[in-house]
Amino acid sequence: MRTKVIIMGAAGRDFHNFNVFFRDNKDYEVVAFTAAQIPGIAGRAYPEELAGSLYEKGIPVYHEEELVRLIKENQIEQVILAYSDLSHETVMQKASLVLAAGADFRLMGTQSTMLRSKKPVISVCAVRTGAGKSPTSQKLLDILKGKGFRVVVVRHPMPYGDLRKQQCQRFAVMEDCIKHECTIEEREEYEPYICCGSVVYSGVDFKKILDSAEKEADIIIWDGGNNDIPFYKPDLHIVIADPHRAGHEMTYYPGNVNVRLADVVVVNKVDSARTEDVELVIKNVRSVNNKAMILKAKSVITVDRPELIKGKRVLAVEDGPTLTHGGMAFGAGVIAARKFGAKEIVDPRPHAVGSILKVYENFDHLGAVLPAMGYTSTQMKELEETINAADCDSVIAGTPIDLGGLLHLNKPVVRTRYRIEEVDIKLEDVIEDWLGKKKQ
Repeated sequence: MRTKVIIMGAAGRDFHNFNVFFRDNKDYEVVAFTAAQIPGIAGRAYPEELAGSLYEKGIPVYHEEELVRLIKENQIEQVILAYSDLSHETVMQKASLVLAAGADFRLMGTQSTMLRSKKPVISVCAVRTGAGKSPTSQKLLDILKGKGFRVVVVRHPMPYGDLRKQQCQRFAVMEDCIKHECTIEEREEYEPYICCGSVVYSGVDFKKILDSAEKEADIIIWDGGNNDIPFYKPDLHIVIADPHRAGHEMTYYPGNVNVRLADVVVVNKVDSARTEDVELVIKNVRSVNNKAMILKAKSVITVDRPELIKGKRVLAVEDGPTLTHGGMAFGAGVIAARKFGAKEIVDPRPHAVGSILKVYENFDHLGAVLPAMGYTSTQMKELEETINAADCDSVIAGTPIDLGGLLHLNKPVVRTRYRIEEVDIKLEDVIEDWLGKKKQ
């Protein structure tokens, strides 16, 4: 008898775990996936073309709210938690729900889920989403390309559309984002790499992606999503910690796993965080990993048109996941507004419509900031309507995409950019040391 399984996910880690462990595994029957965190990704199916020979009709995806019913009606024996950025308390609440419904609760580790590459892999992961993974990855990309290496970035999955079309996606020019019908969240991750002339891969099947990336890379950078652990076994594992959320390095899943696995921990945002919070993060890291090198870094924010901020009434549009399941109350947009002398940060909440209004209802920690939600064309339209209805002089885009070029807005948009700037040990020295050891 095959063990009946449900995989709890959010259209990323769940599909990966299935692909590398459960697909064509005759000991298990994956009855369903459940979906959380991302709106609009339930109600579809993992298609038969991707599911393998054991699933001629594919695998349905249900909303996580139906989990208990699914366990009982299908006599489920195991439930696999396969998504990230959850507090340890939340993980155990979900475990308790599953156990009370009669099934086993399971987390899958590195041995059963990490793929090995023929090429060296540097992974960049985090304690929480929004800590600064992408700016770190981009700096590593510059360092390695400056040394003459061919570098390809592989980005944690965000397959929110047609999974058949998203098996292996390659982004090298901006037109690729249009071709692949990218959401705002996808563009936030791909555009910065495209703008600096790099190739970035993502999709659903990370074995196919790895095979493709290896053909054009000397070194692969894994740019993680949320606070997930890498899909590829890293030769150098770099983890970003955020002192604005000090303590979370000990209390969030799987961010704490990343800390324990880290070769290097970058304590980012030390220029805007309290000294005592920076020290707490370092103390916590050392308590579970006394071998990792610890770097401190600033998150330096610049804008393209500061004159549209100084003395103006501005609307701050921030990176969506950082504010929602990342739990932050503000991001780069608010920091830029304060840094460059805005007269007022306008509250967008009275003007929120549709799913944007629902975001504020679901995440009551949010104040006078607007998450750049855009998982569907409808949601992007609602974001556009919310921005256009706000009474302000200009919009600060705290998200790394060209928001003004993507939406039809009736106000000028200021683009923010952020980079990491080390304050003690340099990332280039870390890479030099790592390369030297690989030659030995």
